[in-house]
Amino acid sequence: MAGGVIVTGGRGGKQYEGRVTGFVIVTCLVAATGGLIFGYDIGISGGVTSMDIFLKKFFPTVYEAEKKASGGNQYCKFNNELLTLFTSSLYLAALIASFFASKVTKAFGRKISMLFGGVIFLAGALLNAFAVNVEMLIVGRILLGIGIGFSNQRRILLPSKKL
Repeated sequence: MAGGVIVTGGRGGKQYEGRVTGFVIVTCLVAATGGLIFGYDIGISGGVTSMDIFLKKFFPTVYEAEKKASGGNQYCKFNNELLTLFTSSLYLAALIASFFASKVTKAFGRKISMLFGGVIFLAGALLNAFAVNVEMLIVGRILLGIGIGFSNQRRILLPSKKL
């Protein structure tokens, strides 16, 4: 079971009789891609934030400071709070969304929950693709984070307690 929890008995002393079906496997694969998205985002956002064309358009002060700096230490060369917010907003939104995702799943079911996360992720991707300012980028990253948070949710079932 997801999260390393083992169900040893069901409610009322009955054993769990669930089966591993094709739908269960596909659902697990889709949920696992949420973790892959984190790694992909780290690589992509790190590369994008060091591109001159991106910095010129969205973070001109960072671009100017980078061009004025000559050589030296490359560590913390982007000392800008707005750039930090751009990068970290996705991860913070994913963390917060993952806390609420299990409640949504419990209330509406796993299909609806995953569909909601996918739609929110798609909206964030479109917003980032058509962004014309930093605010649109940050809101788009927050939507991406919510989508990832819903993909990474874990719901722990305790055998002898009612949910």
